Amino acid sequence: MPEPLLPVLQAVAAQAYTLAGRAAFETRDDAASRALYAEATAAAGAAGQPWRRAVVHMSHALVTLYSAPGLDAAQRLVDAAVRDARAGESTVVRARAHALQAEIAARSGAEKQAKAALALAWYDMDRDGDPAGTSFSAAHLRGFDGIMQLHVGDPGAAHDHFAGSAAALSAPRERVQQAIVATDQALARIRLDEPQAAAVLLHGCVTAAASTGGRVPALRIKAARRELRPWRREKRFADLDDRLIDVLGS
Repeated sequence: MPEPLLPVLQAVAAQAYTLAGRAAFETRDDAASRALYAEATAAAGAAGQPWRRAVVHMSHALVTLYSAPGLDAAQRLVDAAVRDARAGESTVVRARAHALQAEIAARSGAEKQAKAALALAWYDMDRDGDPAGTSFSAAHLRGFDGIMQLHVGDPGAAHDHFAGSAAALSAPRERVQQAIVATDQALARIRLDEPQAAAVLLHGCVTAAASTGGRVPALRIKAARRELRPWRREKRFADLDDRLIDVLGS
């Protein structure tokens, strides 16, 4: 191919391999997913725009978080994403990378690091103009505020962040993310000792997960349901279990 066309073709290849890697993850072929993400990383690197490789690393980090034990593998990918995002010209990608860095830190109990990364994410979100478009918004970032509060802060504040984020994520393409955030909102309700309100939220999340077919929402719902075990003998929660089996098969 003519030399001037190669970066554009590599960028398209990176997007295609990333999409294929996510599709393989959704169909539970994690080995194929890892191989496709490796191809995506190589293609994005050859495109000559660091922010594109950061996007690949972030997508790979998210699927790794749910397909590999522990946080170490996802942490390495997020750190790589942050390095590439800082070297690139996309502030939106930089904001998303810092948000993921905050989530991993919060899940590991590192409150100070989580707050610092989240502050950087909000700083980057306030800047205009971006080659990566509008794939990540303030509504998404409010969900990460909730994640930080849920793991290293106040579950009441987490609930409010999740509620605001879920309400704002109303576009058709945002349905999967909305289901994830609503499930986290239910988890915050459990932490607030409001299991019945959590069960009501989870019923809606089951419907959303079934309609989108997303693997991540289904896994988040199962994690939230495990925290409802102390109330498992009550009818409301037995009904939720029945619905999970009927709709999600688990």
